[in-house]
Amino acid sequence: MCAFCGVMKIIGFIYSNGGGRKAKGEWEMVLKGDSCLLNGRKPFFMPDWSQEIGVTPCMILRVSRLGKEIAPKFAERYYDATAPGEDFIALDKAREAQAAGRPWTEALAFDYSLAIGEWMDKGEGRMAKGDWLMRPEEAISEASKVMTIRQGDLIYIQAKQAPQPVHKEDVLRIEVEGEEKLYCKIK
Repeated sequence: MCAFCGVMKIIGFIYSNGGGRKAKGEWEMVLKGDSCLLNGRKPFFMPDWSQEIGVTPCMILRVSRLGKEIAPKFAERYYDATAPGEDFIALDKAREAQAAGRPWTEALAFDYSLAIGEWMDKGEGRMAKGDWLMRPEEAISEASKVMTIRQGDLIYIQAKQAPQPVHKEDVLRIEVEGEEKLYCKIK
């Protein structure tokens, strides 16, 4: 976090549906504000302004030091922990924005749109062995090409899959090596 303002960046690498500059199945980089975080075992409340919410599992990296234009071979030095996550998207708003040629901010960066599970040492839990859009080192390198990353920033990488719809009363769980690391009830 910034020593002066308490703000961190949340940088995401998300699955492209082929509507922007990227082909379907490739990644796109997005930014979220810190109000997007949904910590602990708190529920996700479906927003009134969207009729179709989807979710994609993700791996979240906690940046541990300052860096700019980091080569992938050195990127492992720049994060100290991983956590499982669930990235929410307002699918109806994403389609509207795409059709109008507008940014997807409303669909992606709304309050509590990134559920974050328990932090694990980066060597623990084998989070990096999932089917992610990219390796953690690639994500850190790509993010640091565009902006300086700082201690406390978060970088998340979605799984290689399109968002799945969620409904009230659904429960999202992620287990790592048989231990529940994320629990989120949809309300």
